Amino acid sequence: MRRVSIFESLRYRNFRLFWSGQLISLIGSWIQNVAQGWLVLELTNSSFLLGLVNSIGSLPVLFFSIIAGVIIDRIRKRNLIIITQTSLTLLAFILGFLVSTGLVKIWHVIIIVFLVGLVNAFDMPARQSFVIELVGRESLMNAIALNSSIFNAARMIGPAIAGIMVSSVGVAGCFYINAISFIPVIISLFLINGEFRIERREISNSLIEDLKLGLKYLGSNREVFLIIIMVAVNSVFGMPYTVFMPVFARDVFKVGARGLGFLMASVGIGALIGALFVASISKYRKKGRILFIGIFFFSAFLIVFSLSRSYILGLLILILTGFFMIIFTATANTLVQTYTRDDMRGRVMSIYTTFFAGMTPLGSLQAGTVSSLWGAPVAILLGGTVNLVMAITVFIKFSSIKNL
Repeated sequence: MRRVSIFESLRYRNFRLFWSGQLISLIGSWIQNVAQGWLVLELTNSSFLLGLVNSIGSLPVLFFSIIAGVIIDRIRKRNLIIITQTSLTLLAFILGFLVSTGLVKIWHVIIIVFLVGLVNAFDMPARQSFVIELVGRESLMNAIALNSSIFNAARMIGPAIAGIMVSSVGVAGCFYINAISFIPVIISLFLINGEFRIERREISNSLIEDLKLGLKYLGSNREVFLIIIMVAVNSVFGMPYTVFMPVFARDVFKVGARGLGFLMASVGIGALIGALFVASISKYRKKGRILFIGIFFFSAFLIVFSLSRSYILGLLILILTGFFMIIFTATANTLVQTYTRDDMRGRVMSIYTTFFAGMTPLGSLQAGTVSSLWGAPVAILLGGTVNLVMAITVFIKFSSIKNL
């Protein structure tokens, strides 16, 4: 296993700009994420509605990301990302205004969450497929891992800040901070230079025909298709555990909003370490093996966390959960992009995004339903078990993925 410089991709000027701009923005996003969950819980006192609101935010990703991928393959990704980031700025400010003026109702939150999801349906696949244009195929895994590192550094810093802010100045301030945090990434996008030509091998005047071409291409690429299916199952059964952190903080561990921030931050600590680890082994050829190690242990630690009733032990388990979670997701992202043609990347990554983030509604609804019947710990236990069974099944039946 040949190691490389952890920060190899930062030698590219455009990626440095993109990477540094996102760091501040992502911290703001995590601050809003925690504050939003706490706001919904205060407005409704319902773990089911907590899951439902999260589901509504992901519905647009489920229904619109695939069409978004066709558009992404037709236009310059940088211009599209500038539009999406500006839109997210405005939505964060509006939510902050509603809360600070005392006008906010649960239906306001639902509408704004839906609109954020609609913007993300375009923003997420555009940002992910833009990375390879900044660093090239050789440094792709390192760049994806470094992007994951700032995402999870933000996951570590943002919730801790949010926990303090929610308990001291309220949730409105969290939303305003998020609005301001988008400014650096927008500036960095304007500073990025390059032609960023649009790759087109198969041209059609119809969005539907282009979509069909993308689906046909993915269907012929067995390994990429199977990895996306793994991501889909993980999104439905594995990832919803974060939705119930407010419930664990308040009802299981009884540590309040401040404790919630540190629960979320623990996931971020583990994921940050995991991202840096992945960056350091980005030249390792058998990435499929790393993929399976990540999903096996992520699922196992979800099961262990669901059985924990100690706050300190829970924090330690979440660090390990975050570590293996990012090993799986970063490797899956890398493999999908590496084994996808350039002119199909927007469409394939939009399908990836549909299953990675768009399946969250199904995951949140199933987990929310189980939680309302038997409690949040059982919901996470069930999810981890299904995830583990899926991983073992794919590992045994589709050995070709191990050799990618």
